[in-house]
Amino acid sequence: MDFLILNNGFPYLSALIFLPLIGALLLLAMPGDNACRNWTLIVTVVTALLSLPLYWNFDLTTHLYQFGEHHVWIPGLNINYTLGIDGISLLLVLLTTLLMPLCVLGSWRYIEKRVKEFMVCLLLMETSMLGVFMALDLVLFYVFWEAMLIPMYLLIAVWGGPRKTYASIKFFLYTLAGSVLLLVAIIALYLNSAPHTFSIPQLMGQGFSTTFQLWVFLAFFLAFAIKVPMFPFHTWLPAAHVEAPTAGSVILASVLLKMGTYGFLRFCLPITPAATMTFMPYILWLSIAGILYGGFTALAQQDMKKLIAYSSVGHMGFVTLGIFVLNSQGIEGAILQMINHGITTGALFFCVGMVYERTHSRELSRHAGIGKYMPVYVTFLAFFSLSSLAFPGTNSFVGEFLVLVGGFAKNKVVAAFAIPGAVLAAAYMFRLLQRVIWGSPQNPDHTGLVDLNTREIVTLAPLLFFVLWIGLSPEPFLKVLHVSVNHLLTQVGTLPGGPMAVAKLMIP
Repeated sequence: MDFLILNNGFPYLSALIFLPLIGALLLLAMPGDNACRNWTLIVTVVTALLSLPLYWNFDLTTHLYQFGEHHVWIPGLNINYTLGIDGISLLLVLLTTLLMPLCVLGSWRYIEKRVKEFMVCLLLMETSMLGVFMALDLVLFYVFWEAMLIPMYLLIAVWGGPRKTYASIKFFLYTLAGSVLLLVAIIALYLNSAPHTFSIPQLMGQGFSTTFQLWVFLAFFLAFAIKVPMFPFHTWLPAAHVEAPTAGSVILASVLLKMGTYGFLRFCLPITPAATMTFMPYILWLSIAGILYGGFTALAQQDMKKLIAYSSVGHMGFVTLGIFVLNSQGIEGAILQMINHGITTGALFFCVGMVYERTHSRELSRHAGIGKYMPVYVTFLAFFSLSSLAFPGTNSFVGEFLVLVGGFAKNKVVAAFAIPGAVLAAAYMFRLLQRVIWGSPQNPDHTGLVDLNTREIVTLAPLLFFVLWIGLSPEPFLKVLHVSVNHLLTQVGTLPGGPMAVAKLMIP
């Protein structure tokens, strides 16, 4: 257990995981929709507050996993209940706990049928997502990874739009296909490790043969690429986003997509470093393809939700680009961009949901010129749109800038192809803003629209706060990454297989 700093005090990580689960079980016995809403909000707010000491007490000087918990689970197979977080997972845990109370607030009036069941699904999702970012045992990780599939499927299938059946089944099948490949890789690692282990940190130092790494990497890569989703595995995403309720879209964009990129960082790079270097050039070009494809496709959309959904393909392309340039600027920028995308895109989906409640439409033409009638709404929309296109002073600028710095340091040709993606982001977001705020002389009649109420402002205000905080002062967020990212790069560069030498051969 030399990789883990055990927490001998309050078990913060277990409390964060099981508090939403206990809240969901108690929720089943509660009568009345408002009582269910209030209880879920209380549980998610308490969970968010409970996560703050993780940041305050985080040791910036060590790469070891902190707040650790270790209990024997199935001794015959060496399966353990092992939890811990490092700088890479800390920010993702905080992002998850921050967003869940906002998802409850954003669904307050949007969901009017089966409110109890909806809130139960939200709490189960929170338990599963937090478990994924904290688990240090492969079997435990897989349990949480699979546990989030059912509640997300139900959120789309029960509370989704007109094509909810198609979207939910497509989401389920794609994700299940990735899960099968993930399970195969987990079993292969266990059988080829010496001694047999499911411990993620212990598997990082095994030094598997290059051939074995190639096959395991491919299984991991396909599982995580579907989750991201990377081009060309992205086709489930627009349908799921468009048909999901607002909270479902926010969770999908802000947290679930990050589980894929987190998998690259936690599994592919440190466990299969030689294979990572072999496939790195191809993944970089797939990332560029995703950036350009997402930008051009978003530019062609008339549905606001589809526009934001396709923009996610482009933004996550920047994240995978930053991860696989394999330098500190790129990886730190990618992790920060994972957080930024969660904040900004989640906020944009909230904005679409709020205007949809008023007009029952997501078409840009239907919302042309609402700036005159909803000035508070378009103010929020403007800030989040500027963040989405990485305008200086906003959070996304910092992450995208670091990714491009890392990209140019690794390969100037690849990085140069990412530049049009930033231009496309400006094009489709300014098109959205111009249409919504001003429109044209033939705008629809918006005299019946009312501006944001207090609950909606409270939902959006924390996200705007982080857009500006990270954009103007990113160091509090970057400093927790330095040691963990440097240790990750050390693992990739020193394990058997000569990955750095391979890198020089593969990329000019």
